[in-house]
Amino acid sequence: MKVILFGASGMVGQGVLRECLLDNGVSAVLSLVRRPGLTVHPKLHELVCADFHDYRPLESQLAGYEACFFCLGVSSGGMDEARYRRLSYELTLAAAQTLARLNPQMVFVYVSGMGTDSSERGASMWARVKGATENALLRLPFAATYLFRPAGIRPLHGIRSKTPAYYWGYVLMAPLLPLLQRWAPGLMTSTEEVGRAMLRVVRERPARPILEARDIAALGRGEPLPAARS
Repeated sequence: MKVILFGASGMVGQGVLRECLLDNGVSAVLSLVRRPGLTVHPKLHELVCADFHDYRPLESQLAGYEACFFCLGVSSGGMDEARYRRLSYELTLAAAQTLARLNPQMVFVYVSGMGTDSSERGASMWARVKGATENALLRLPFAATYLFRPAGIRPLHGIRSKTPAYYWGYVLMAPLLPLLQRWAPGLMTSTEEVGRAMLRVVRERPARPILEARDIAALGRGEPLPAARS
């Protein structure tokens, strides 16, 4: 499996990259970055992207991949809807539309969030924008599209959030996070489980495109996908 990864420097992306590099079934990972990182691995190639809204200069290097894990995102804090939509909806669709054209056999996995509003009409701005992004992705001609909606994510293996508020929240909550992950998978999963769940959906192609936190946790643990809630 050859994988394209967006957002490898973020907390979720770091976890996904780690699981891809450890997985014997993954032969290559192309990580699109703003600047080169510190990870060096025989499977990993970093491709510097000057503009994440325009992939025309890079198209020759984006073909021939079976999966894309899109973990790139920003917090909506302090943003108006127009700016957040540009940095969330428009940025994601610029990449996805290019990849759908170049790799129609691709499985596209997008990290959204718990509470995303599929109706696009709710009171929460970020949830409406995420809902619009999900809906647009589902209309693209990929072989399959999966929308991950995690809640809390426990960073493992030295991974840490670059957002100070999140980082200190994880530090303060550290003693409780393993218990939440074990007993409340609908509220807490881990970077390891998210990465493993992404690889698993590419291989198994479950019928359900929207995967909530408890689904991600089960897939990441190698368990059957829970029945959908009505």
